[in-house]
Amino acid sequence: MNNVLITVKQRIVLLTNGRESLENPDFDPVPVVKLFTPDAGVTWLLTEIDPDDHDHAFGLCDLGLGTPELGWVSLQELGAVRGRLGLPVERDLHFRAEKRLSAYARDARHAGRIVE
Repeated sequence: MNNVLITVKQRIVLLTNGRESLENPDFDPVPVVKLFTPDAGVTWLLTEIDPDDHDHAFGLCDLGLGTPELGWVSLQELGAVRGRLGLPVERDLHFRAEKRLSAYARDARHAGRIVE
């Protein structure tokens, strides 16, 4: 996992959420980390990491195509993504979730993009 993208503290919360999600199908956590491409309009709000495969994270993915979706992403692949100007994925240092993932997903589907 790319420690630049996700801090150790965030990783612990993401793994804890991943275990809770396996035990409780109604679990609806708040996003832990927001990742984005500064030059490509792509955003990920991640809520959990698969406790059995630490490379896979779950969250709301907005590829900038007007159809944000909930899904799994490879953290290794995110570390390799580059935008149009060659800039890597960054962590939003100021992001603080204000609602549960389901609310972000609902609002994103309505707006066609992630809305904070």
